[in-house]
Amino acid sequence: MDWVRILKEEGTASPLLVADEIAKKYDISLPSIRKALGRQEKRGLVERITHKLYLNNLARDVSPYDLVNVLRPCAYVSLDSALRFWGISTQTTSAITCVSLGKPREYRTKSIRIVYRTIAEKLLWGFVEKQTFYGKYRLAEPEKAILDWIYLSLQEGVEPAVDELDLRSIDKQKLVRYASKYPASVLAFLVRTILLESFAA
Repeated sequence: MDWVRILKEEGTASPLLVADEIAKKYDISLPSIRKALGRQEKRGLVERITHKLYLNNLARDVSPYDLVNVLRPCAYVSLDSALRFWGISTQTTSAITCVSLGKPREYRTKSIRIVYRTIAEKLLWGFVEKQTFYGKYRLAEPEKAILDWIYLSLQEGVEPAVDELDLRSIDKQKLVRYASKYPASVLAFLVRTILLESFAA
C-alpha cells in the first residue's frame, strides 16, 4: 500500500486516523493495520495517541485542539490554556489543559500533550465553541477559566497566585455570579483577593 498517498487522502477530511475504521475501509485486518501504522510512526508520518487513534502528520493544518473533544466529548479547554488564550495570564505551558468528567488523564505524543483534570458534573458549563480547520472544540469563558483554576488549586491545597493575572478585561459581575455556583471556599477566596483589590483600586 502507498501509505503516503493514503495518509494525504485521509488528511483532507480529518487529522485523525482510527485504526479499525481504516481496516474496514481498506478491507485489511486490524492487526495488519496496526503494524502498518507502527511503521509509519517510525517514519514520522503518524503519531500514536491511543491503541486505535493516531495523529496524521500529513494532514493539513494539524492542531492538537482537534483532539480535545474527540478524546473527551464533554471536556473543554480551561485553566492555564484558557487563561493564556484570553490574555489573562502570560504563563506558557507545554500542554493543553482541559477539565472534564471522569478520571484525570494525560495524552502525549511527540508533538502534542493534552491534560484532562476532573471537575464535578454540576460545574461542567461556561464555555464557548471555537473553530479549527477540521472541526470545533470547547473553550472556557475567561471568568469560568479563572474559577476553575481557583477551585482546582484550592482542592489541591495550593493558594492561587492571582497577582500574576491581568484581570482588566474580566466581567466582575459575571465572575461573582458564576462563583456563586461553586463551593463557598471559591467565592470566599474571590472576595478576599480579586474583588477587594479591585474595589480598593
